[in-house]
Amino acid sequence: MPKKAPQVRSSLRLPWYKYAALTNFSELQGAPEKVMSFRRGVVRQSKFRHVFAQAWKAEHCIDDVRVSRVTWDGPLCAVNPKFTAVIIESGGGGAFLVLPLNKSGRIDQTTPTVCGHAAPVLDVQWCPHDDNVIASASEDCTVKVWQIPEGGLTGPMTDPVVTLEGHSKRVGILAWHPTAFNILLTAGCDNLVCVWDVGTGELVYQIADAHPDLIYSVSWNRDGSAICTVCKDKALRVIDPRRGTVLKVKEKVHEGTRPMRAVFLSDGKILTTGFSRMSERQLALWDTMDLSEPMAVQEMDTSNGVLLPYYDPDTNMVYLCGKGDCTIRYFEVTDESPYVHFLSLYSSKEPQRGAGFLSKRGVDVNKCEIARFYKLHERKVEPISMTVPRKSDLFQGDLYPNTASVEPSLLAEDWIAGQDAEPLLVSLSGGYAGAPSKNRDPLRNKPRLLPQGTGTDSPLVPRQPATPVPTSVASETEGDGVGFVQHKFTHGDGSDGLRREDDVLPEVLAEVKALRSVVLAQGQRIELLERQLARIEDGDV
Repeated sequence: MPKKAPQVRSSLRLPWYKYAALTNFSELQGAPEKVMSFRRGVVRQSKFRHVFAQAWKAEHCIDDVRVSRVTWDGPLCAVNPKFTAVIIESGGGGAFLVLPLNKSGRIDQTTPTVCGHAAPVLDVQWCPHDDNVIASASEDCTVKVWQIPEGGLTGPMTDPVVTLEGHSKRVGILAWHPTAFNILLTAGCDNLVCVWDVGTGELVYQIADAHPDLIYSVSWNRDGSAICTVCKDKALRVIDPRRGTVLKVKEKVHEGTRPMRAVFLSDGKILTTGFSRMSERQLALWDTMDLSEPMAVQEMDTSNGVLLPYYDPDTNMVYLCGKGDCTIRYFEVTDESPYVHFLSLYSSKEPQRGAGFLSKRGVDVNKCEIARFYKLHERKVEPISMTVPRKSDLFQGDLYPNTASVEPSLLAEDWIAGQDAEPLLVSLSGGYAGAPSKNRDPLRNKPRLLPQGTGTDSPLVPRQPATPVPTSVASETEGDGVGFVQHKFTHGDGSDGLRREDDVLPEVLAEVKALRSVVLAQGQRIELLERQLARIEDGDV
C-alpha cells in the first residue's frame, strides 16, 4: 500500500515530501508548535514590507532637460520641499537648473539657470535649514552658495552669495551639517576635507592627512559630532572633524577596486556599498564600536554601476540607486538578525543617470507616501513615489514619526565651540507647512561680491555689521502646534528688552519639549480612535 502523508500536511499547505528535505517528520508529528514557529520565521512582520514604488504619469514629469554627462559618480540632482535642482549640460562653464517642485512639462531652452561656475558642476546640495539656499561644487575648484528667490529664478543667476576657495583640485562632494546652521563640509580630488562657516565665508577646519587617496563619499552622523568617509584605499574612517583625528579605521571594507559609498545611520551604525573581489555589488552594515567584522553583508549582482545609498532615518530604510541601472532596491535596517532586510525593488525600462531624494517634509502624507525619488533620464526627470498601502484616510502616525525640522539646533559658532545637539523634530500630522523663513536672514554676516574695478585685491570682503544686532524671540505658528525661533532685530543698546539667543534658547527648548509631549498624546488618541473605528467597521461593536 502507498505510504500515507503525515497529518501535518493540511496545516503546512505544502506536499509532505517537500518538508522531508527541510526537517524531521517525526519531530513535526509530535510537536506541531515547531511547525508554527517555523512558519512565523518565514514571514517577518514589518509595516514597510509592502512598500511599492510607482512612477508618476508622463504629464507630471519634466521633459527636455539636458542632464549633465560628467563622469563623476554623483546624484546630479537635489530636491527639497520647494525646488528641484538638476545639473545640466552647458557650454563655456557649469550650470544647473532650479525649478519649483510642482513644475512639470517641457522645459524651454530659454529657462534661466544658475551659471556662475567656470567649469562643469559636479554636485549640488540644498541647505537643510533654509529651503532657498543651495551649494554647488565644480571642477573649477570652488564651492559657491546661492540664494534662490521665492518662486524660483526669473533670470540667469551668476553672482553667488559667497564663494568658498580652498581646494586645489576639483570639488565633488558637499555635505551640510545636519543640526548646525551655516556649516558646510566639502571634499575634493586634492584629498582634503574642509569645513566652512558659510555665514562668514571662513574655513574653520581642514583635514589634510587622513586620506592618502581620492575620497569617494562623506557622511555626517545624526548630531554632527563625527563623519565617516570611504577612500580609494578601500578604508572606512570615522573622523572627528573639529579635532581632525581619525577615531576608527577599517581596512578593506570591500575587496573590489571600484568606488564605494558610506552613510551614517541614526543609531550610529554605518552602511557601505561597494564591490567584492569577483566584482559583485555588495551592501554591508558595520557597528562603529567593533569594525572587525561586518554585522551583515548582502551580494546583489555583477553590474558595474556605483550604488548610491539614500537613507531615511525616520523609517530606517535604505534605498540603493545605481547609475546606469533600471532598478531601485530598498531595504529595512533593524536591530534583529540578519539586520538588513530586502523589501522589494522598482524596475523600469530606462536606466537612470542620477536621482534626487526628497526630504520627508515634502512627501504627501495623505497618500501614505514615505519617500520620493526624482529619477534622471537622458532628457527627462521622472518622479517616483514610495507608498505604503493603507485604506484609512486618517494620518498614519506609525509611518510618520517626528522628522527633522527646518530649524537648526545650533548656531555655527556653538558647534565650532564644541557643542553637539540632536535635530529639532516636527510632526507631519496634517502635512508640513514649514517654518516662516521671511523673518530671518538665512546667511548671517554673509560676504558679498564687490563690483569689478574697485581695485581691491580680494574679490570677497565680509559685509560690515549694521547697527542692528540679531536677537531671537520664541513664537508659535497657528494651527500646527509647532514652535519656531524667528530672528528679529533691535539696536545695539538692547533697550527694547529683547534678550540674546543664549537667554531665549532654554525657554524655546522647554516649549518644544512640551509641544512634543502634546503631539505624542494626540497621536496616541488618534491610534485609539482608529482602533475603535476598525472594530465598528468589522461589526465587533
